[in-house]
Amino acid sequence: MTESVLSGGEALGIEFGSTRIKAVLVDENGNPVASGSHTWENKFENGYWTYSLNDVWSGVQSAYNNLNENVFNKFKKHITTLSAIGFSAMMHGYLVFDKNDNQLAEFRTWRNTTTKEAAEKLSDLFSFNIPQRWSIAHLYQAVLNNESHINSIDFITTLAGYVHWQLTGEKVIGIGDASGMFPVDDKTGNYNAEMLEKFSAVTDVLKCNWNICDILPKIMLAGECAGRLSEKGARLLDTSGNLRPGIPLCPPEGDAGTGMTATNSISINTGNISAGTSIFSMIVLEKPLSRVYEEIDIVAAPNGNSVAMVHCNNCCTDLDYWISIFSQFSDLIGNNLDKSEIYDILYNSALDGDYDCGGLLNYNYFSGEPVARLQNGIPVFLRKRNAVFNLKNFMRAQIYSSMAALKLGMEKLENENVRVTRFTGHGGMFKTPYVAQKLMAGAFDTPVSVMETAGEGGAWGMALLALYMIKGNGKSLETYLYEDIFSKYKSKTILPDNKDTEGFCEYMKLFKKGLAVEKTASESI
Repeated sequence: MTESVLSGGEALGIEFGSTRIKAVLVDENGNPVASGSHTWENKFENGYWTYSLNDVWSGVQSAYNNLNENVFNKFKKHITTLSAIGFSAMMHGYLVFDKNDNQLAEFRTWRNTTTKEAAEKLSDLFSFNIPQRWSIAHLYQAVLNNESHINSIDFITTLAGYVHWQLTGEKVIGIGDASGMFPVDDKTGNYNAEMLEKFSAVTDVLKCNWNICDILPKIMLAGECAGRLSEKGARLLDTSGNLRPGIPLCPPEGDAGTGMTATNSISINTGNISAGTSIFSMIVLEKPLSRVYEEIDIVAAPNGNSVAMVHCNNCCTDLDYWISIFSQFSDLIGNNLDKSEIYDILYNSALDGDYDCGGLLNYNYFSGEPVARLQNGIPVFLRKRNAVFNLKNFMRAQIYSSMAALKLGMEKLENENVRVTRFTGHGGMFKTPYVAQKLMAGAFDTPVSVMETAGEGGAWGMALLALYMIKGNGKSLETYLYEDIFSKYKSKTILPDNKDTEGFCEYMKLFKKGLAVEKTASESI
């Protein structure tokens, strides 16, 4: 560790994930030097998946305090100042406030599938895919529902944008996060002017006493200074009172953009797959797609490059529940294996399963899955009467299930001849080495790389964006990442195995047929 640690030249990235708030401190060269975290979980209340704002603040304070404790244990100093800070969070969703900064409705997260009518109408209006989780879909659905708070709205933002606003007073947002609120124009680096005009002219919207242009946060690009930590902000973040105000903050970003940064996947024709509570792929486009696809979002990288995003609501949640069952069994028989050991044992067993899972099927839909055309979800496990029902096939079906919805969306990009030379994987699914990486390479018939920094995740990516703001020295973000950061890190790449690819294709044939069962179950139970 360099002697300069805690000189004040470090940068801090904090990301609000679905199940964990993580803080990563990096030195002036981008190397992680300490981290802290806090576990939290969404709740289903009044028909919405949500987090309370009280939990936002208690959570980020807990993560920061945990980081500060770890820093003190390593270096016998507490953090007092930093060169830069950045915040990121789950993209999309609905956070609205009145002119007195009062929250007007519960925070409606990306996980909700309650905006089907609005999303379809906006997609038709714009000739551009507006998914249900986008902020504009939530806003328009509230308008269509004639919700009582609509005419009191003064500001709409994302979770990252909200936290940044409270810490700096600035109502701004990074272009990547903004592109999940409302369509952006990659040529102007701002919201799409034509679509803003079309939305403003909608009859239901004309009745509202606000203009969409006035309530959205200002867009900023990577490298720009987006404000400074206020006195109030310093106390909100660090309850010990040690952190000094005045630290510059970079534009707040979404978890998709930080994932792209953390995997060095922001250049044209690069791609990454994030696999955790949700799963999504990001591919930086060389040219626009030929048509609109309901399964594909067009969003932006932190530097403004246009990106095709396939986002699926469900990935590892159902798998985690099954692992818990095996963990309970381990405790009952007195083995008391650590949960991480159980993950490794069961994941590795999947490698010995039949390539097509032997007639076993799993649907991991805890919530609705728009890519699969499902408004609601319920986890379902199925097997054919003559299936080869064993643990190896069961686990392989669980892992395949976590990738199947993504495959449905990726098939549309294959039709557009959009391909990448390799995907870089990151997220909780890759904690067990090799297994998910190998099966994913087969599933998408594309090499999959995992970097040695994969465990640091989006919080590290956010710290790099904060560092770029002060250390970029006029370089483009692509150049800075390639030359100053990733040239010193190694990655492991696994090539697709033809048998895995063929087996996953067979699994998907049965998976598509079984979606009718999943649909009936979700509607009936």
